[in-house]
Amino acid sequence: MSETPIIKNLTEEVAGKRLDVALAELFPEYSRSRLKLWIEQGQVLVNGKTAKPKNKLIGDEQLQLTAQNIESALDCEAEDIPLNIIFQDEDIIVVNKPADLVVHPAAGHYSGTLQNALLYFDESLSEVPRAGIVHRLDKDTTGLMVVARNLAAHKNLVAQIQQHDVLRQYQALVFGVMTGGGMVDQPVGRHPRDRIKMAVRENGRAAVTHYRLLQRFREHSHVKVQLETGRTHQIRVHMSYLRHPIVGDQVYAGRHRNPAGASKELLEYLQKFKRQALHAWKLSFAHPSHGDEVSFEAPLPEDMSHLITLLQDDLEANE
Repeated sequence: MSETPIIKNLTEEVAGKRLDVALAELFPEYSRSRLKLWIEQGQVLVNGKTAKPKNKLIGDEQLQLTAQNIESALDCEAEDIPLNIIFQDEDIIVVNKPADLVVHPAAGHYSGTLQNALLYFDESLSEVPRAGIVHRLDKDTTGLMVVARNLAAHKNLVAQIQQHDVLRQYQALVFGVMTGGGMVDQPVGRHPRDRIKMAVRENGRAAVTHYRLLQRFREHSHVKVQLETGRTHQIRVHMSYLRHPIVGDQVYAGRHRNPAGASKELLEYLQKFKRQALHAWKLSFAHPSHGDEVSFEAPLPEDMSHLITLLQDDLEANE
């Protein structure tokens, strides 16, 4: 599955060809039936508009493909699910996503997703691919997401993401005491043995993550993370690669040392923290309508804030 749509500027090599034929040539890794389904589901845009498989191409169009699993291409129904909307206008919606909310339907999650909630909130989003969702957060990652309310905004935001012009900053609590900041420039791809996991792989997709230490504790660190790319599980994989996996990550963290002599409250809280302590804290981009930069922040959720308080208390008690 692609986290963000793929944009290609077509050339005269595809002039006169049907859209479905050209897609099969441009994306041989996908079956013709899957590509046709994506066209019919509105996941393929030509110059920002939906098209039909038989439409002929001129050869100078901009093509946008949102590659997704067949399961998530099923019709998505509107559902009355509460949304924490921190900003909206006629072009965008900015949502503060809670933990335990899947972004869009996929295998095992055909309802109860952010996409279902958005369709209930604004039924016109049914005319926009994936109800306007242009990037994603993992189920248990909290924080900010921007949603496009029309095709023009969708095209604009996707282009900004593709060009790395969207600033996405996160806060995380990780295991181990970090000494400073840095950058991870390591490709990320599907794990060779565990298909549920991602991993740093030589043949993976380019992935760049910047990180900076905010505060050290006795056996943990509070860090700020900034993405250049948006690969699946990127921050979680890169932090694990650094041997500083994210607290609570049930997939990548494994077992780690707790502070010696820590309070019972802290030890119990760490043990029951069953989601990755990762929060999409800040989001900045050029507004798709007027072009001015807009910036949004979402405070840390209560569970992460409380854990920081407990870690700070532990540090002061053991100075």
